[in-house]
Amino acid sequence: MLKNFSNLKNERLCSLDRIHKSEKIISMLPINHQRRLEKYKTYLTKFKKCLDVNNSIVHLIIKDVDTMFENVDHSAMDVSGTNGTESFGCNYNSCEIASQKQHKMQHDVEKVQSVLKNIVRDWSDMGAPEREQCYTPILEEMEERFPLDEISDRSQVKVLVPGAGLGRLAWEIAARGYMCQGNEFSLFMLFASNFILNKCPEANKYTVHPWVHQYVNNVTCDHQLLAARFPDVRPSGDRPNRNFSMTAGDFLRVYTESDEWWCVATCFFIDCAPNVIEFIERIYKILRPGGYWINLGPLLYHYSDMPSANSIEPPYDLLLEIIADVGFDILKEKTGVKTKYAQNPNSMMQHEYDSVFFVCRKPNCM
Repeated sequence: MLKNFSNLKNERLCSLDRIHKSEKIISMLPINHQRRLEKYKTYLTKFKKCLDVNNSIVHLIIKDVDTMFENVDHSAMDVSGTNGTESFGCNYNSCEIASQKQHKMQHDVEKVQSVLKNIVRDWSDMGAPEREQCYTPILEEMEERFPLDEISDRSQVKVLVPGAGLGRLAWEIAARGYMCQGNEFSLFMLFASNFILNKCPEANKYTVHPWVHQYVNNVTCDHQLLAARFPDVRPSGDRPNRNFSMTAGDFLRVYTESDEWWCVATCFFIDCAPNVIEFIERIYKILRPGGYWINLGPLLYHYSDMPSANSIEPPYDLLLEIIADVGFDILKEKTGVKTKYAQNPNSMMQHEYDSVFFVCRKPNCM
């Protein structure tokens, strides 16, 4: 099921092709132009070394991934090693993984590059400002809704984080004592989160060069070469293992049990559905009466520009009406929350969202 990872390994080759293209173009320029680009040609050689570093991380990420799903029969698979998910208590389930289709190689390469950037966002010191923008409001809201003087044993509070990505928000929630489960659909994200959460017992052991693929809007060549060390904490050693797990699969298919969760925390997630109403209705269903939905993010509506997708894109004011119509009490909402997502801090071009933040409550049964 998960044996073919050639496209992930091709990320380095595609990136090298980009460098070779630049080198070829320079070689065809007039001699005086080539002379003036000598320093830049030296940096192109350094870029290749950065690609080797990234490639070593990609190989570590995909090593033994055939064994990462705990409810898959691996007896017929030609792999070696043990299930790393069992070593540190972060378990993965294979829910609906088989339904994911193969992507074209270039699309996969872009996904790998995106994962490298998300490693920096979620698990490096460089990503701390973005995490402060995006995760801290959610964590502070949970402190307010589940105060310690009212709930002494937070491990009884079940929290779900759909669209968990590389798992940092879910990890932070579990580290505060809650029972937290992250859910993610992307295999690329799942492979990387499995590596970081289960196979990185030391802090800042590994290095990536997240911006080496970015050839535009660089102030200096050194900015393109910039390295980030990860993880900034010990994911498998700095938290109570029993409180944290990850599931793999489509949120709507995996989570069908009514009245199960005390809190659902969504960050850059609800606009990932072709029909956002399905997400709202499902969150309402799975929350227990009195449970909270805490959300932060933009309304990018990822399917809106896909010709083959049946996407709906209600603006925020109508979305609030839909949320209330589904049955939620809207306790708090705010617009214009400044957030970034996996941005190169040194780039001349910066994307920043004016995100929305809201807190909803499923009413208690009458």
